[in-house]
Amino acid sequence: MHIEFRHLRTIRAIHDCGGLARAAEQLHITQSALSHQIKGLEDQAGVELFVRRSKPMTLSAAGMRLLRLAEQILPQVEAMQAEFGALREGKTGRMHIAIECHACFEWLFPVLEGFRKLWHDVDVDIRPGLAFDALPALQKEEVDLVVSSDPEDLPGIEFVELFDYAPVFVAAAGHPLASKPFIEAEDFRGQTLITYPVERSRLDVFSQLLIPAKVEPQAIRQVELTAVILLLVASNRGVAVLPDWVVREVKYSSDYVTRPLTAEGITRRLYAAIRSEDRDKPFMRDLIELARVEARKLQSQ
Repeated sequence: MHIEFRHLRTIRAIHDCGGLARAAEQLHITQSALSHQIKGLEDQAGVELFVRRSKPMTLSAAGMRLLRLAEQILPQVEAMQAEFGALREGKTGRMHIAIECHACFEWLFPVLEGFRKLWHDVDVDIRPGLAFDALPALQKEEVDLVVSSDPEDLPGIEFVELFDYAPVFVAAAGHPLASKPFIEAEDFRGQTLITYPVERSRLDVFSQLLIPAKVEPQAIRQVELTAVILLLVASNRGVAVLPDWVVREVKYSSDYVTRPLTAEGITRRLYAAIRSEDRDKPFMRDLIELARVEARKLQSQ
């Protein structure tokens, strides 16, 4: 017996409407076509599905079994169709984010809180992109957005500008380097540099300053949390380089000083790497705009 979704819809419609005429109207087909469909289904089943002598038209015992099947399957099919429709219209979807910027968690959480209120049907997750190759994962659709400061020329991937920031030197107020107007690569010789536990190539202080100058600090101490880095710096256990928006509260503390790197300063740009096909999705556009707005808030404090 070959049962199609239209057969299940027919059984349900006739049961709900109590007759062929109203059921045909509900299904947007002629009464003749509906009668032909029922006859074909009964021929396949080898049993009568309706008691035609009754008014209104009722289901036989075999018809009731088919109705139970329809009531089980059709709501699932209709829910799936609604979900696919929402996907096509950009009302729902998935937003799995990988972060190549260790300090970005503090900036991103308020962004995601605002995003959740706008797009509660979008599945959101965060994966630390430092633990795996985030951009290849983006190409393979394992994640949907990568926060990165290092754009690459990759097929099918776009790097959308989010905001610019300045890596700044942070030291205790009593540190010998605190009196300098700006910090150069040579100043790091003999210093304990406190960093996040990531590869050097992903740290601005190395990629933009120390590696090009071939300067090596006396020691490197890796710390997971920004608050702990600042605590150690305030205790004069070392120095650090952090994005300016991360140390916004330090500007008003007598325990620290912040200084630009080099006389000209160093400016970096943060990007949202996304698949080109996803750029016009409404929830993707909103997330990127929320990220920019939150960044402006941080930088204005």
